[in-house]
Amino acid sequence: MEHQDVTSSDSQERGQDVRLSYKFQRLRERLRQAIASGELSGKLPGERQLSRRFRVNAKTLSKALTDLAAEGLLERSIGRGTFVRGQQGQGQASEEKWLIVCDADQIHSPVVQAISQSNPAAQIATDVSAMRPSFINQFKAVIDFGSNTPDAFMRDLIVRNITLVAVGREPRTYSSHAVLIDRPLATSLLARDMMLGGHSKFFAIETLGQMVIADAIRRCAPRFANDVHVEAGEPKDVGAALEHGVTAFICGSRPLAAQTREQLERLGAQVPSQISLGAVGSGWGDYPCTGYFVHAAQKAEAIMQLLRDNNAHRPVTLWLTGQFIDGGTIGTHCDATAMPHLSIPARLSTVSA
Repeated sequence: MEHQDVTSSDSQERGQDVRLSYKFQRLRERLRQAIASGELSGKLPGERQLSRRFRVNAKTLSKALTDLAAEGLLERSIGRGTFVRGQQGQGQASEEKWLIVCDADQIHSPVVQAISQSNPAAQIATDVSAMRPSFINQFKAVIDFGSNTPDAFMRDLIVRNITLVAVGREPRTYSSHAVLIDRPLATSLLARDMMLGGHSKFFAIETLGQMVIADAIRRCAPRFANDVHVEAGEPKDVGAALEHGVTAFICGSRPLAAQTREQLERLGAQVPSQISLGAVGSGWGDYPCTGYFVHAAQKAEAIMQLLRDNNAHRPVTLWLTGQFIDGGTIGTHCDATAMPHLSIPARLSTVSA
């Protein structure tokens, strides 16, 4: 008899589960259709209101919303509510204040201006050292372009649950996001093309103290060529690089590429018949050479999309490779030391292997 009671109880529980599952599935599909038709958009009403609207209990509704969120159709954020994915930022730019931290010479840059225009409530600051916590608390997010932003300031943002996006450098603080140009990948693609063209002596030109470009060329070399030699330096070292027999230059930014090309032309080196030149970086409309370049609008959109879509505050890093621009500056191998018309200065000690 006892066994029969247990069996009966199990059957009732299974029946309840089936009924709950059936209700949940019907509700989930009704919600999906309401979202697809536009009946539900942006921020959804509260769960109590939705329960009355669809005539279901709170448990069934919560389960359906959670399932749709797991599918990526909805975004649920504690304290802010439930949103149709991709629509959380719509109509809310004026409510969410962003603080843009940048160096003084970046205020009028296209990417900073694009973000400012997208959020009229955004404020720009070039110095955060004297900012009081009461002032910082008004911002929903901080977008940091600054090269010297204090680590203590970034930690304070995380403690206050303020979203932080670092632009142009890898995050130095746990739980912060980052938007970066993928220079290693872009460099590898350029170096591959140059190596397949017969180049084996490379010169990486980047900001003093950095070795991103040089290291990327070295990692790429074993797959496409033998006996590849890589040196590194600055635009002023171009003459010494030519003396060493370098025939391929890859630069870490557009300005460096422009300076390098100017030096090559001054020395009489012809691009691309004698020397190949490539670059990676940001900017648009004025290309000193072939390369991978990230448009300011692309970078701004990546930043704003990250702020709209990542409400769980998980650390996210977006790597932007950019668009390939063929400037006609990559050619086949030519021995630079065999060019008697070049006016090459004495070897410079700043060139490092």
